[in-house]
Amino acid sequence: MNEQLTPADLEQLERILLGSGVGSEQQLREAVEQSQQLGLFMRSLVGLDRKAAKRAFDGFLAGGTLTANQIHFVDLIINYLTDHGVMEPDLLYQPPFTDVAAQGPEGLFSSAELDGLIGILGSVREAALVG
Repeated sequence: MNEQLTPADLEQLERILLGSGVGSEQQLREAVEQSQQLGLFMRSLVGLDRKAAKRAFDGFLAGGTLTANQIHFVDLIINYLTDHGVMEPDLLYQPPFTDVAAQGPEGLFSSAELDGLIGILGSVREAALVG
């Protein structure tokens, strides 16, 4: 739901994973190391609730009049977050985003708007980390 995780949340998640027998403690540690933290690992597995992803962009979408291509671009970001949970900004310069704007988001958004998009992606990522 894009809410900040607590250490207690992560301990509970770890117990659930280990208790379910989906992997060993060592395998869990390796997966966590690869994703940099258990919260990011879990988010990558389950994605982000679609309503929470849309809510993260509410202010951005309400901030002004956007073109159809700009809205489509933001919808692609929301879809990605729904599937993958977090998103690195460099992905904005790869398909399917470049299918909408071949030169990347700068072709659609002002510098301030792009900073806003990247800030939202950062806040979504931060929420997956332990507070």
